[in-house]
Amino acid sequence: MAGAPEVAFLGRSNVGKSSLLNALVGEKAARVSSTPGRTRAINFFLVSEERNGRKMTFADLPGYGYAKISRSITAEWPKFIEPYLYGRGNLSLCVCLVDSNVEPQSSDAQLFDWLRAAGRDFVVVATKADRLSGNARARNLAALKKAHELDEILAVSAKTGYGLRELWARIEQARLEGARQ
Repeated sequence: MAGAPEVAFLGRSNVGKSSLLNALVGEKAARVSSTPGRTRAINFFLVSEERNGRKMTFADLPGYGYAKISRSITAEWPKFIEPYLYGRGNLSLCVCLVDSNVEPQSSDAQLFDWLRAAGRDFVVVATKADRLSGNARARNLAALKKAHELDEILAVSAKTGYGLRELWARIEQARLEGARQ
């Protein structure tokens, strides 16, 4: 939908972007694959719920990091991903996914630094939170916050629905701010 606020979903391959998108919209909109690196273009999903007044577009970006595809293909990604992130006027929020079970990654730090330099609003979401006990989750989130110099990380689970309400609240806040611009 032209002009609708957009929310971009970014993260390493195999972090659970497609699963999270599907959990958020309540249907299988994004293809989930057991093979990392299947998303090779920016895929757009119109999210429209008249009863809630939500009208926005979700953008699923290719994953970075581990992927069983050629370097020649992944080398092309910055040519369309960076201009999209930098110049997209209706991009209201970047949802940056990290795996709550994996130690802080330098590629994630690079993304956060790039988004800060570009002046993009972003939220960091730790996926697969259902795989950790409460204590382990708190410990891993604290390590991620410290390593990436973040004030907030939202823990979510596409499998159980844990944290989806909080993520929707953050997306809704960005949608409303984007609609005002």
